[in-house]
Amino acid sequence: MVSGQEAFLITAIIPNWNGAARIERVIDDLLSQTEPPVETIVVDNGSTDDSPRNAGKTGARVIRLDSNRGFTAAVNRGVVESKTELVAILNNDIRLNPDWLSRLGDDLQRTGAPFATGKLLALAKPELLDGSFDAICRGGCSWRCGEGRRDGYVWSQPREVSFPPFTALLMRRDFFLDLGGLDEALGSYLEDVDFGLRCASKGYTGRYVPDAVAYHEGSSTLGRWSSTCVRQIARNQVLLIAKHYPGSLLLRFGWPIAVANILWGLVALRHGAGLPWMLGKLEGIGMFASFREAGEKIGPVLLCSEQEIRSLQQQTGWDWYWRLYFALT
Repeated sequence: MVSGQEAFLITAIIPNWNGAARIERVIDDLLSQTEPPVETIVVDNGSTDDSPRNAGKTGARVIRLDSNRGFTAAVNRGVVESKTELVAILNNDIRLNPDWLSRLGDDLQRTGAPFATGKLLALAKPELLDGSFDAICRGGCSWRCGEGRRDGYVWSQPREVSFPPFTALLMRRDFFLDLGGLDEALGSYLEDVDFGLRCASKGYTGRYVPDAVAYHEGSSTLGRWSSTCVRQIARNQVLLIAKHYPGSLLLRFGWPIAVANILWGLVALRHGAGLPWMLGKLEGIGMFASFREAGEKIGPVLLCSEQEIRSLQQQTGWDWYWRLYFALT
């Protein structure tokens, strides 16, 4: 901890669904932290395997939901049940360096920021990034910045961010609740981008602390290009636009929206998931009107975040998706 500062109390919250092979490992990593949490809460989404029992054996408090209500509902329930000033939210397929919590906690104590996220490395290939922080383009599609890139200087610089990945982060409990928590209507996927859009539109920034290192297995529950995963992402891309883009931006950014979403469809098609992409888009269009609540402050956020994507792509090498997106828009 930072010298002279009071100890910070943290509750760790782990949403879980059928994670028997992983849940004990992440809890063991939490218990081995130089500054361990005072409590670990596992919110179980109606698992049918032994993961709730395995979590309970570690001393974690297990809250069992009667069905799989999605990542968002599990996180929200866990935060409500917590009592500490700070909450650490982690996927069940995360591994942690022993000083992960203390580095994030020290940074929050020093800066007073509402949240902090660290560097995520790929568990199977730790020389590569799983991600760092998120960004979103005018077209409504996001990038987990650094994903698949070799770790290096660009990703090792502390900075302010507005889009924290909920894969592994530390946040002030009251801030999370005051901002409304995660949108449970989104279920799973892009719920953190939605939260980031709300942060950015209200002018809030948190911290990227690259010395706080975690390792992510990635898409271990459903599989990265499973039909369910692709369909939910494709749907939620539409719902983010419905929720955050006022009518004026729908007209102004109509072409980037079309380009971003069609290109993402080509990515899905390349992975054999063209049909789930189409079904997700149709589902999102059907829900579009019910999601409308757009404000008027999102335009500058999108422009700034898109410029960040362009800058990072220029510095670290272009993905074909983003090269085509910027060429066409």
